[in-house]
Amino acid sequence: MNPVSHISHDFNHQISSLKSEVLKMAALTRCNLERAAQALFDRNPELARAVIAEDRHINSLECVVDRMGMEILVRYQPVASDLRFVVSSMKISTHLERIADHSAGIAKRAEKIIASPELPDVNLIEPIYTLADHLLRDAISSYSDLNASLGASLHARDKKLDKLHKKAAAQFSSRIEEVQGRSQEYLQLILIIRSLERIGDLACNIGEDSFFLDQARDLRHKSDEERE
Repeated sequence: MNPVSHISHDFNHQISSLKSEVLKMAALTRCNLERAAQALFDRNPELARAVIAEDRHINSLECVVDRMGMEILVRYQPVASDLRFVVSSMKISTHLERIADHSAGIAKRAEKIIASPELPDVNLIEPIYTLADHLLRDAISSYSDLNASLGASLHARDKKLDKLHKKAAAQFSSRIEEVQGRSQEYLQLILIIRSLERIGDLACNIGEDSFFLDQARDLRHKSDEERE
């Protein structure tokens, strides 16, 4: 193998390894979100603790992605689409780490809720979680499949999540005033749906980075019309 061919092979291997690490991180992040929600809905404190423990592993994967990305930038000085891939992958890992933090926060709040008598209004969170999870799933797919149109579509769908969050927050706030002795649990529910709303925003950020990776256009701060 001549030197140029060897460098090209090594570069392609490093790029492939970087993508694999980001996708591993993405899979664990989505799994942790699912388990945090399950811990809340099933009143499972052991599962909540497992989510909190797994967050450290996801944090370490972000460091791995950052290190690999920097090594590629310094060693190969990529340009054009290769440069976009490395930069976008590093940014996406940061979004994933923040999503994982929110999932751990949901698990911690679930532990507090589980310690009290069952609260039927917890079920109101389920559609908010489902939509946030679908946004995260499609955000990951937009990166893994290089699907720019899917990434661009997330912003409009996130508006529905914002509406669900606003409606549920108002319901839980009114419950605080109506139900004696359960204000702390309702406060925890308000903070949980706030985390789910933020997860939707971060999923949109991943979609925007995936769009930039494929199309070399920045969708941040653009209207829905400008995104088409």
